[in-house]
Amino acid sequence: MSIDNQIQVVLIDDDPHLRQALCQTLDLAGLKVLTLGEATGLTARLSRDWPGVVVSDIRMPGMDGLELLAELHGQDAELPVLLITGHGDVPLAVQAMRAGAYDFLEKPFASDALLDSVRRALALRRLVLDNRSLRLALSDRQQLSTRLVGHSPQMLRLREQIGALAATKADVLILGETGAGKEVVARALHDLSSRRSGPFVAINAGALAESVVESELFGHEPGAFTGAQKRRIGKFEFANGGTLFLDEIESMSLDVQVKLLRLLQERVVERLGGNQLIPLDIRIIAATKEDLRQSADQGRFRADLYYRLNVAPLRIPPLRERGEDALMLFQHFADEASSRHGLPLHELQPGQRALLLRHSWPGNVRELQNAAERFALGLELALDNTPDNPAAGVLTSTPGGLSEQVEQFEKSLIAAELTRPHSSLRSLAEALGVPRKTLHDKLRKHGLNFADSGNHSTDDE
Repeated sequence: MSIDNQIQVVLIDDDPHLRQALCQTLDLAGLKVLTLGEATGLTARLSRDWPGVVVSDIRMPGMDGLELLAELHGQDAELPVLLITGHGDVPLAVQAMRAGAYDFLEKPFASDALLDSVRRALALRRLVLDNRSLRLALSDRQQLSTRLVGHSPQMLRLREQIGALAATKADVLILGETGAGKEVVARALHDLSSRRSGPFVAINAGALAESVVESELFGHEPGAFTGAQKRRIGKFEFANGGTLFLDEIESMSLDVQVKLLRLLQERVVERLGGNQLIPLDIRIIAATKEDLRQSADQGRFRADLYYRLNVAPLRIPPLRERGEDALMLFQHFADEASSRHGLPLHELQPGQRALLLRHSWPGNVRELQNAAERFALGLELALDNTPDNPAAGVLTSTPGGLSEQVEQFEKSLIAAELTRPHSSLRSLAEALGVPRKTLHDKLRKHGLNFADSGNHSTDDE
């Protein structure tokens, strides 16, 4: 069993009388003490962020104080360890200090000497953990900025929310459109939490056949159903000690929702065909692209499960709401792809930037990442806000010289205007500020067609 963080001092001595006397001294000083008669197994019970100090005799049967010091510092070199001995062995004291002991006390020593040393060690430990926490927070922010690229207010707010929620034990409901990055957010919550050393198990409920979803999630015992020949550990049980990410939760049947609600409330799982309740230490992160409140009102999702999940919601803004984040993301993914394929990097040109900003990105970050990959490969890419409109714009990573860039920018401007409703070519020409004859020539030069845009001219052409 791990040692509670409320314990400030672990005191180890094989002499029960001395151990009791030293414990009383520390206890009267208001310190919470755990006493042990031997050192074996202590390291496994201390977390790296345990906020206390260790006081240990050197000469003990089994593991002695110097061996304990080496083992403890193998796990955390900044943990203060105070060593005591009754033999007046100066070379041993020198050896202990060189090995990294915080202090060395020779028996008999005054109570005040012990208390002074312990208090100074605790103050040092607090400083070490505070600095460690600050470094981790800085690393977390940098990590989030790398994973969730963007400077828009929406993304700054999302990163703040992730940082705040990651440190808690709360289950989380992620709301976001297809391709918005729900699993990226879920992994960030896990990796920035105290569960980071535990498993992260991701499962898409929408991809599971209804006949296997319960077995996949909850597991089963042999003979639970036809074909169940041996025990299966379900995803919830497999994620014990870590995080389970359940995507497309809206696709789960009402029967499975009942079992999930029970698991969330009681933190136990029961395998299909079994009678044993298995306790779980698990965090659930659910995700959906639908309005679960509306689904609950329509009877397609349990209202009690919705309210249980909606305690800590995180909304991922769609890419169309994030302004110039699209440019930053596109260049980020394009550079990554260029590096991966050993190709030269391509900078976005003004016309290309305008085209990316006008695109509505219905597939969100996933669509943009695919587009950036094709751009890095030098493939021509048509960006289109509507499936039947090929004239929204063309993006390529080989813009050529100045004249070609100007022509590409001109084409993108005309293509963008073609996506807007116009009753005639005259109307389109007026919107672009060019004569109708010039517009005819430019449409022909760029391979654009007024009729293909969905507009229908009433002009005499």
